[in-house]
Amino acid sequence: MKRIGVDVGGTFTDVMYWDEEGAIAVHKVPSTPHDPSLATVDGVRQLADQVGITLGELDQFLHGTTVATNIVLEHNGSDVGLITTEGFRDILHIARKKRPFNYSSYQDLPWQKWQLVRRRNRRVVPERVDAAGTVLVPLDEDAVREQVRVLRDNGVQAIAVCFLHSYRNPAHEQAVRRIIEQEYPGVFISLSSDVAPQYREYERFSTTALNAFVGPKVSGYLHNLSGTTREAGVRGDVALMTSAGGLITTRGAIANPVLLLTSGVVAGLLGGCAIGKASGQPSVITLDVGGTSADIGVAPDGKLRMKHLLDTRIGDYHAMVPMAEVDTIGAGGGSIAFIDEGGMFRVGPRSAGANPGPACYARGGTEPTSTDAMVAMGWLRADSFLSGAMSIQSELAVKAIDEHLAAKLGTTVEHAAIGVFQILAHAMTEAISLHSVRKGYDPRDFYLVAEGGAGPLFAWHIAEQLGIPGVIVPHHPGIASAMGLLATDIRAEIPATVWTSSADPDTDRIAAEFDRLTAQAVEYLGADGLAPEDIVIERSLDCRYIGQGYELRVPAPDGEIDTDWVARAAEAFHTVHERTYLQRFDDKPVHLVNVRVTAIGKVGHVPLAEIDTGGTDASEAVKASTEAVFWTRDNQSQVFATTVYDRALLKAGNELAGPAIIEQFDSTTIIGPGQHATIDKVGHIIIETATTREGDQR
Repeated sequence: MKRIGVDVGGTFTDVMYWDEEGAIAVHKVPSTPHDPSLATVDGVRQLADQVGITLGELDQFLHGTTVATNIVLEHNGSDVGLITTEGFRDILHIARKKRPFNYSSYQDLPWQKWQLVRRRNRRVVPERVDAAGTVLVPLDEDAVREQVRVLRDNGVQAIAVCFLHSYRNPAHEQAVRRIIEQEYPGVFISLSSDVAPQYREYERFSTTALNAFVGPKVSGYLHNLSGTTREAGVRGDVALMTSAGGLITTRGAIANPVLLLTSGVVAGLLGGCAIGKASGQPSVITLDVGGTSADIGVAPDGKLRMKHLLDTRIGDYHAMVPMAEVDTIGAGGGSIAFIDEGGMFRVGPRSAGANPGPACYARGGTEPTSTDAMVAMGWLRADSFLSGAMSIQSELAVKAIDEHLAAKLGTTVEHAAIGVFQILAHAMTEAISLHSVRKGYDPRDFYLVAEGGAGPLFAWHIAEQLGIPGVIVPHHPGIASAMGLLATDIRAEIPATVWTSSADPDTDRIAAEFDRLTAQAVEYLGADGLAPEDIVIERSLDCRYIGQGYELRVPAPDGEIDTDWVARAAEAFHTVHERTYLQRFDDKPVHLVNVRVTAIGKVGHVPLAEIDTGGTDASEAVKASTEAVFWTRDNQSQVFATTVYDRALLKAGNELAGPAIIEQFDSTTIIGPGQHATIDKVGHIIIETATTREGDQR
């Protein structure tokens, strides 16, 4: 099977090819923000030429995109209309009445300042269903037709339909869809019973409105992408990464584009999982550092963690859809270092970006960045940046650090450069701690996967700070996200609210909902050409103690659903609650709120190809010897004689002692003083930290 993964970033579009023999080829092209499909097709075409195949030979075309994300963050979605239950016009405006800053007199309420649906386009109709799904007030279809015509005359491009308790009885919403199709053909329709069929009134409304807000533009982009790829000769299946870390076909993405809201960052975590598995380390923490930001994820045993409902938001809006837990902070290679008005030494989140970029780029930038700091310390060499494809001027980096930092702090350029690096690395360390230690996971049980152009420059130090035993630097750190696209499966997750208690469980209802959702999920993937025998079903539950406000997700037990099954489900919840909050209450009943079925259409995954084997001696890969600045344990700068290696010449079994610099086209890797590295059979660099070499200090 020949597959291509495309990850579209703000500056570059990364393309990766992977065939049935495990052979890999990579390529980068400049992104085209006005129409991302142009760079996508251009990159795919160039890479296909590079590996000697036609586009018609591709079996799968996989894509990670930030189109939906950018629409929400930039507040430039479509004009949306809302049809809802009479008396509930302002749910989207009122929200949860929780202000972003509790004690500030001057603050924007973002869901009111940047409304998903303007009030004049929020229309109500007579209808009412209770929490059990019983119809109390029949739907007034004449009123629906009247309100649809009003929205049509107002020129809305999408219509969201949200009725109270439609997750229990969607009949009224489905009737409204039929009327909209008659009165306003071609308009984008978003039903809450399709998008978010579970309880929680405001979050369900917000998610459905978000789906409508991004729908027309995302569906337009995907139609354009499909047409462009077909014209270019691609005949294979096109699939996209979802926020939950699975693939979805263009058919599913066009219907529910809200599933793509964090598509861009999840692929890097999946790539890290595949990289860790290939190196025999399934439990990984991923650190994907680009020019502006760093994405951080934690995957115990290679499994993605889903965000808590409180955290499933994009920008200023709640989105009640499955999202893998990935955190993004403003720390990257272009982060600007400065002394603030109070005399504090700060780095980021402001970034120099690609233009003008760091001072060393000689494109007009004068403020020092973390890249300039690494140039000043000798980690990035002027004649080897991007394998010599781009010239940098180290004297400009030194000048920027001296004028803006060292002179103001009364210290040396070297010490100021170390400070820039350590401040930025500390921000990443804290973010990793937040998602590991504070979530009940010990970083010493994980390996750190360094991704992105700058990840391998920071990972060696962060691993030491957290006691992580080792770092894995993949063969192509800069395109790990594209690899993540090629290392996942097609997934569809469907929830339903059951609302029962372990003290008096409605086992018949739980079983009926699981059966219904399973049939629905299999049918959904079957429409994409997957046979039932190729589909794996996973079941889970959203549970809480009675009286709590939010749930935790737990895997559902196997076996027949009876009172014993409920007891085992409750025990699973007690365990997850204890790991998360360090408390469990075995004598308290457990509230089973939602059931979930995830259908996984397995895609054949090819193992990475092994590289040539050599001995422990890596001298054939030595490019040069240089002097680089590091620091002692008491944080004093010190110049070390440092060996520079060519990544392309390293072989499996080679061993390297730090300090060392490993250069390649898309990244530079640092091995710190006292550290040791080996090259594994698939070409990954495995860095053993000095702390580990001295013995685990548990």
